[in-house]
Amino acid sequence: MLSQMGHILVAVADSMMVGRLGTVPLASVSLANSVFSIIMLFGIGVSYGMTPLVAAADGANDKRSGAKIFKHGVFLNTVLGIMLVLMGLLIGKGLVFLDQDPQVLAGALPYFYTLVFSLLPLMVFQAFRQFTEGLSMTRQAMYISISGNVLNVFFNYGLIYGEMGMPELGMVGAGWASLISRIIMAIAMVIFVLSYGKLRRYVILWTKIKLHAAVMKKILHIGIPSGMQYIFEIGAFSMAAVMVGWIGAEALAAHQIALNLSAITYMIATGISAAGAIRTGNQLGRKDYTTLRRAGLTCFAMVAIMMAFFGAVFIMGNTYLPTWYIKDPVVIQMAGSLLIIAAFFQISDGVQAVGLGVLRGIADVKVPTLVTLFAYWLMAIPLAYLFGIYLDWGAIGIWIALLIGLTIAAILHLIRFHLLSKYFIVKNR
Repeated sequence: MLSQMGHILVAVADSMMVGRLGTVPLASVSLANSVFSIIMLFGIGVSYGMTPLVAAADGANDKRSGAKIFKHGVFLNTVLGIMLVLMGLLIGKGLVFLDQDPQVLAGALPYFYTLVFSLLPLMVFQAFRQFTEGLSMTRQAMYISISGNVLNVFFNYGLIYGEMGMPELGMVGAGWASLISRIIMAIAMVIFVLSYGKLRRYVILWTKIKLHAAVMKKILHIGIPSGMQYIFEIGAFSMAAVMVGWIGAEALAAHQIALNLSAITYMIATGISAAGAIRTGNQLGRKDYTTLRRAGLTCFAMVAIMMAFFGAVFIMGNTYLPTWYIKDPVVIQMAGSLLIIAAFFQISDGVQAVGLGVLRGIADVKVPTLVTLFAYWLMAIPLAYLFGIYLDWGAIGIWIALLIGLTIAAILHLIRFHLLSKYFIVKNR
């Protein structure tokens, strides 16, 4: 959970520290992060294709297969990182067509372009991280993620405000801080894997394995649908940010604050989701389907309890939490209203995240991908336009639509896992 939270805390730190510069800079960061998150989480989703395969090989005590997935995964993720950088540079050219406030757009572009270059070290980090997590070694990535976030805050402070002898770059400084910290994280993760004694056998086997298209296809069979799931879900939230931007800079800043806070809890939930993918994948390799089902259902229960707690925090702190970001009373009031809605979709958000993870662990990715497409793009986004723009409910209407989409996805993923895990047990009696 702490490792997953590390990804989003970079954006949270950027938003909090840039928010001190004013409403327009915060709105600019919101726009840039909304688009960047789609690209980043697609890459992270594709990297998840490694984890259940490594976990299944570990469950079967097949180190050669684990090393094979490791080598092919590193190659695929590095190539994908380069492709995502190029894609991000092209997408940046298209931000002008989103009909945003000119001041907001002018600030967003330099920050966005700097962030885009951090995708390559991020994908290298992910490749080595997903390998170790597939082996149930999660602490090392956690320590590196936490250290990376501390470095990000340090460089943010220096480069945004021009402190400690660093140049004052404003919001662009936040982008440079993210890039520097992700490069350091990637280097640290690579050094750990290549030097850790317990992983030496995998590193030795690495040199004896040649790249094969069939193994890459196996990883991408899980990875690409997982990446598409993130595109459909996070893309919906990004589209919601664009719609809120049509309302105004203050509404967009409020949206960014509420989204930033709910993104923290979401990424914590994806930590349980990742653990669920590892455990279900591991039990699939062992052919222990009863424990597989128990592990998945336990993850659903854990995330529901945890997210209910976060929802209560949002309700009690709805007018206080936004003050961490900005002092504008209008933005604080708007963000507080959105946090009330966010509180109600916490359980749905957590359950749907875990549903994707436990289903990915048993290599079920196609149907969940279609579910995310239906829930967010055929339901949530049309309803967001209807409620928020056509009926003029504003940002609140857009967030109500997101609540509906998340709830639909949560129910369908839970039903899917229940039916599949039950089928495995009955079939293998």
